[in-house]
Amino acid sequence: MSAPIPARPGRLITPLEPASACGPIANLQAAATGQQSTHAVLGRIEAAVASSRGCLHDANEDAHSVLRDPGRLFVVADGVGGGAMAQTASRQLVSHLHAALDACPPDADRTRAAMLDADRAIAHCIAQVTDSPGAATVALCAPVNASASKWLVAWVGDCRVYRLAVGGTSRLELLTRDDTFRHLGELPPSGGSLDDPARMVGNGATSGANVALHGLDCGDQLLLCSDGLHKYVDIEAGTRLLKRPVPLLQRCEELIALARTNGSSDDATVLLLLRRAGSGTPRLRWLARWFGSVDERGARS
Repeated sequence: MSAPIPARPGRLITPLEPASACGPIANLQAAATGQQSTHAVLGRIEAAVASSRGCLHDANEDAHSVLRDPGRLFVVADGVGGGAMAQTASRQLVSHLHAALDACPPDADRTRAAMLDADRAIAHCIAQVTDSPGAATVALCAPVNASASKWLVAWVGDCRVYRLAVGGTSRLELLTRDDTFRHLGELPPSGGSLDDPARMVGNGATSGANVALHGLDCGDQLLLCSDGLHKYVDIEAGTRLLKRPVPLLQRCEELIALARTNGSSDDATVLLLLRRAGSGTPRLRWLARWFGSVDERGARS
């Protein structure tokens, strides 16, 4: 693969984008702003993110983690359309999760508790402005060991996480299951769809995050995305793009461009993680602070 692109100055939310975001494909790729960085966990993690405002909104209602080194937690959130202050809900959700979980490797209990705390905090924030409810859906990933071979994956709603194994015949594997009315066997409210998210953060519609642990081999990729991306890019097309020998940021931008070509008019965000072979001496002081006492091989004591 090409050498990593230096990280651009990070912001939690992509800025407002020009009206050309709904124009020809050439403008769409230019409108997808993003950043890329490398994270010095023992098994080095390369990360990139891109986000684009859809033509249905005046502002991008998706939010995502700022990529900085060292990176401990990677989050994508989607402000629920039709809810109050959707951009505020997604921004606050990402910020709250980082504040709660950045200090040490998250486990299932801490992640669920952080999600419930975020639910209350977002509801309180919105209630200061309007009586209308607002909420966001979310997906997050974090390494839980020093070599980054095991990851915690958590989600609420219909943001998704996929894994692409390094094998030549592999294809994208969905690691999450949408919290939709259909999947949960519940009836949507009047005027709603069975495929709408039934669980959200910010309006009391969650009892905590879904949480799972998954392995990640060297060369494997994790993809976090909002529904403005995954509803318009099928598994085969996404797999082909992620296998292209181009920088991660370019893969992110090409995925968003493909979603636009296929009819996506919603905000679209994609965050890619690539576990690469470790290189050089790890930052043992940071690793000890994050994972506990770590020897030169990265083993946790």
